[in-house]
Amino acid sequence: MPNILCVNPSLPAGNVGEFIKLIKANPGKYKYASSGVGASPHLTMELFKAVTGIDLIHVPYKASGQAYIETITGQIQTYFFNLPGPLPHIKAGRLRALAVTSAKRAEQVPDVPTIMESGIPDFEVTVWQGYAMPKGTSKAHLASIHAAMMKALASPDLKQRFFDNGVAAAPQTPDEFVKFIRVEYAKWKKAVELSGARVE
Repeated sequence: MPNILCVNPSLPAGNVGEFIKLIKANPGKYKYASSGVGASPHLTMELFKAVTGIDLIHVPYKASGQAYIETITGQIQTYFFNLPGPLPHIKAGRLRALAVTSAKRAEQVPDVPTIMESGIPDFEVTVWQGYAMPKGTSKAHLASIHAAMMKALASPDLKQRFFDNGVAAAPQTPDEFVKFIRVEYAKWKKAVELSGARVE
């Protein structure tokens, strides 16, 4: 599931380039929301800040609902939402979508470019889920579970449910998933360090 960079429509930025230019011209003036310290929207923006050199004030909320309200009303200027939550607000003009964080455009918002298309190379963030088995599980059992999952993921019914929830299935082999987790661990370790987040 990608995140999507949205701004309050009053913000004079129609794309990522204009957004970065505006924030750089006004360091520390604008605020961004998150659904809590260490949550995906928080760390996504911290990575974005690090690679673009912009300065925004973080306003964490205990729940995403209040962050939605504050961004829509203009108390907060921007938020990296998880898809598909903001889609009704984007369609109604209450939020302006600038870019998605996936490597490819999201099918739910095909007119919204990716961050990479917007000139930020190698910027890819997805909220992902996977399945794990206890250490020592036999390869035969792993193969059986994996085969059953691949069959389920091919179901048109499940694909539609995923689509409706902003999710794109990305099946991998167990070995590929281990490599993916290692890469993600390194990326988010860096993001946590950049953000200064601490366990509370």
